[in-house]
Amino acid sequence: MTPGVRLDRIDMKILVELQNNGRMTNVTLADAVGLSPSPCLLRVKRLEQAGFISGYGATINLQKLGETITVFTEITLADHTKEYFIRFETALRRVDEVVECHLVSGGYDYLVKFVTRGLTHYQSLIETLLDRNLGISKYFSYIVIKTPIQKSGYPLPVLFEV
Repeated sequence: MTPGVRLDRIDMKILVELQNNGRMTNVTLADAVGLSPSPCLLRVKRLEQAGFISGYGATINLQKLGETITVFTEITLADHTKEYFIRFETALRRVDEVVECHLVSGGYDYLVKFVTRGLTHYQSLIETLLDRNLGISKYFSYIVIKTPIQKSGYPLPVLFEV
């Protein structure tokens, strides 16, 4: 939680509503959470300034645009020093095809989600990362065949009893 900012039940309702539809008007949002428009807008601005709302955007249907593949890659680094982690993460931030990168516990260090034009594109990308001497000791790739469940938001009411 952000220091100095306390969220109440209405703030959480605002987050739930905006997560479901970030394009709704302030009047519609105010009605949905039981406020008048002016106090609702003030709350939204406060939530934005405090970093609870990090942005608004559109969900893109990649299948409509063309052929792509999604690959989850387990990556293990050769060394586990702070410098290795920083170097690796800094380099991956510059790779457009990396859409998620998670430092995880367990048998490897990172779980990275790539979206590429195809298998050849992915392999070329991995070879480039290996050539850059980022400290990758091994990697395992998992090509996504089908995505039967993909949610764009978080279950806020379940996680925080909204």
